[in-house]
Amino acid sequence: MLHEVLLALLGHTGGVIKDTGDGLKIQSDLPFLSSSDEEQLNYLCRLGTHFSTLSAFIKKYGTGPSLPSQGVKPDGLAGLYLKAFCSGLDRVLGGYRTKILELETSVMKDPHLSVSHLVCHLQQYQLLFPALVSVVEQVTSHKAHGCYILDIIHRHSETGHPLVKDTLTRVLHVCHGVLFKHLCSWLLYGYVYDPYKEFFIQPSEGDSHDQSHDQTSQSQEEEDDLGIMGVTGRQLQKLIKINAPDSTSSQSHLFSIKSDLLPGYIPIRVASKILFVGESIQMFQEKGKSAVSHGKSNILEGKQEKFAKDLHQLAQELPFNSMKFESLINDIRTQVAEVLWKILVEDADLLAHLRIIKDFYLLGRGELYLAFIDQAHHLLRVPASATTEHDVNAAYLCAARNVLFHDEALLQRFRLSVKQAPKPQKKDSTSSSGSSQSSSAAEPAWNSLALKYSVQWPLHIFFTPVVLEKYNRVFRFLLVVRRTQLDLQQCWTIQMSRKHRNINPAEALKWQLRNHMSFLVDNLQYYLQVDVIESQYGILVEKINSTRDYEAVKLAHDHFLSALLAQSFVHMKSVAHCLKEILDQCTVFTALVVRCETPMSHKDSAQLENIAKTLQRQSSLLFKMLSSVRSNSSSPHLAQLLLRLDFNKFFSISGGQLGSY
Repeated sequence: MLHEVLLALLGHTGGVIKDTGDGLKIQSDLPFLSSSDEEQLNYLCRLGTHFSTLSAFIKKYGTGPSLPSQGVKPDGLAGLYLKAFCSGLDRVLGGYRTKILELETSVMKDPHLSVSHLVCHLQQYQLLFPALVSVVEQVTSHKAHGCYILDIIHRHSETGHPLVKDTLTRVLHVCHGVLFKHLCSWLLYGYVYDPYKEFFIQPSEGDSHDQSHDQTSQSQEEEDDLGIMGVTGRQLQKLIKINAPDSTSSQSHLFSIKSDLLPGYIPIRVASKILFVGESIQMFQEKGKSAVSHGKSNILEGKQEKFAKDLHQLAQELPFNSMKFESLINDIRTQVAEVLWKILVEDADLLAHLRIIKDFYLLGRGELYLAFIDQAHHLLRVPASATTEHDVNAAYLCAARNVLFHDEALLQRFRLSVKQAPKPQKKDSTSSSGSSQSSSAAEPAWNSLALKYSVQWPLHIFFTPVVLEKYNRVFRFLLVVRRTQLDLQQCWTIQMSRKHRNINPAEALKWQLRNHMSFLVDNLQYYLQVDVIESQYGILVEKINSTRDYEAVKLAHDHFLSALLAQSFVHMKSVAHCLKEILDQCTVFTALVVRCETPMSHKDSAQLENIAKTLQRQSSLLFKMLSSVRSNSSSPHLAQLLLRLDFNKFFSISGGQLGSY
């Protein structure tokens, strides 16, 4: 009888213990069993039921194909973390099986042992097995994948029962073997062998790490050794070289943190540092033999062995030490950030490139753009054609030579792009889009002008396409202001040449309008170049010189760009729209002054009055918006612009209106 009970404890049915579909149970109404004995035996059989559930899970998911291409289970559950979980469960069941063998030896020595003896010696598993089955059921029901399995195990280990806590901690420790292998390869070599996409850091677009050669034997070796135990830095480097794709053909990929795979006990701030380290190392290895890197093969500068040893020691600790883990990640991040700072700031001379960006994108070389506007004005005041971009770039080079800009190599890295205007379509009476298409086609090429900069390695990680597009938004606005200022100065020249003629009311209004427009545009230009660009650029340079951390430099540059966009009103639609209307009226006014003679025709006089009224309305609106936030500390730049425009209270006295006569 006891032998059959022992077999049932290992999930096997017999003559008196059957699988009822609701678990293993003793047959009822056996004449030689009392009700209390039957109850005790059924209590023991619960262990056999749980053991069968756990064993079936291990058998189903603990073995299987090495690669996803060789087949995945119908329920979608697969991966190295799942196999590691099964391995940890099997170790727990191994202790249980050993206990059953010990009890069998005891029963063979003393056939008169009671069922209570078995119940007493297996009591700990009555609490442990239901907890393990609960974890297995959650993994199965949630179709848990990759590092999410670690999160489930960790949450179940947060319990007040010491045995359950200790056991699940040991199971989690086995699963951490895979996690630390992924961390080692990512943090030290910028690469992860992750065929099932289980790591919490994944390529943002596409599958950038598909292997193109056979990896079956190597992946089997990885799965046979699920722990990190015994893997030295040199062995790991050899493993990476076997599995890594050809670096000569790989492209730079962006990576991101997958929140659904990130274990809850690894904070997002730590995960962000892990992401930064791996991406930096990967970027560095793509150009590892460049002149800038001086032939170094890794950004960690030979400290891979030390960090690999530290990770190995941390992987051995039980339980997982989150404080030591974060401290080690900080050490690696600090090393990488300092080396990147040296590469970018010292070796690649980041400050010199920032000056170049300031000169070209932020109109620091004012004489260059003064000459360019003069050269290209006739090309860009009309809608762009197929040849506009070529002609504009020729004008740009000509302007540079005219101002004695001799750095041809630098000029070749800049190129202007012009988006060609769409071809006007035939009018369709059933469509209402004809007017919008014709209006977009009529826009001058100035509105679609952009400056392209060919960024050299390693500055491409700093001046990304997104960053350059932000610079272009500021560049277009600054160019509009500078162009408008030059147009108004041309108006002054024309008016001065006619000053000896009779001054009638219309001419007086033209002089007054030009004066007010110039006042507003000149002060706006001064505000943008001095109060915004020079001020923020000085803050940026100071922050770069006061740190040796790449991320701190990048953050300072992000703040610099954000300040440019905010303080030049690119992001403030209401102020930006108002300024655009004012600048547009200035452009219309200058065109009117250039073409009309004295005295003006009735049509020109009417247009002049309309310009004056629009300027009054928009300048009044601008004054109200600036005055409303004068005391608002969240928008000090608006108060600064108001100070420039109203330094002598003329703006306030006139009721915030310009253009009145």
